[in-house]
Amino acid sequence: MSGDAETDQMDEVLAEVGPRLRRIRKERGATLAGLSEATGISVSTLSRLESGLRKPSLELLLPIARAHQVPLDELVGAPEVGDPRVRSKPIVRYGRTHWPLTRQPGGLQAFKVLEPQRSMAPEPRTHEGYEWLYVLSGRLRLVLGDHDVVLGPGEAAEFDTRVPHWFGSTGEGPVEFLSLFGPQGERMHVRARPARS
Repeated sequence: MSGDAETDQMDEVLAEVGPRLRRIRKERGATLAGLSEATGISVSTLSRLESGLRKPSLELLLPIARAHQVPLDELVGAPEVGDPRVRSKPIVRYGRTHWPLTRQPGGLQAFKVLEPQRSMAPEPRTHEGYEWLYVLSGRLRLVLGDHDVVLGPGEAAEFDTRVPHWFGSTGEGPVEFLSLFGPQGERMHVRARPARS
């Protein structure tokens, strides 16, 4: 988020504090004089806070929150934290089931993948990007350039997808794995590379 956007967002939040303070005070049946007595803040300062003529500060908001017996978040209108769970519908492609684990299109994409037990001849392909695989259960066969390896649970591989590659079932059972794919240049950590000749 740019500095201008952050400033705009902060100004919006601060502009809403005054009306919220007035609403909370009136809901509790408190007067400015009564709140002033409970907080030690002058009536004129409280009035200016509620009308937006005085910028709210922590020194002013904390005693008001205590007097109203509400969390500070309620006074400043902190946004509620949304449900963090990613609820995705499975997508079946070429017999493989993918569950998207990321919400945003573009950039780095994460999937949980279930590859059924099947025997297939590898057909290596190339495309732009970078991929990272992590096996959760079963065994995943990865053909990458001159390499033909089998990854077991807990093993990971990372590679440039411009290198001819193919991955799938070993034919011995299903395999469940995580796949992170990103545009070229978005690297992860552990790299699997073709052997140097």
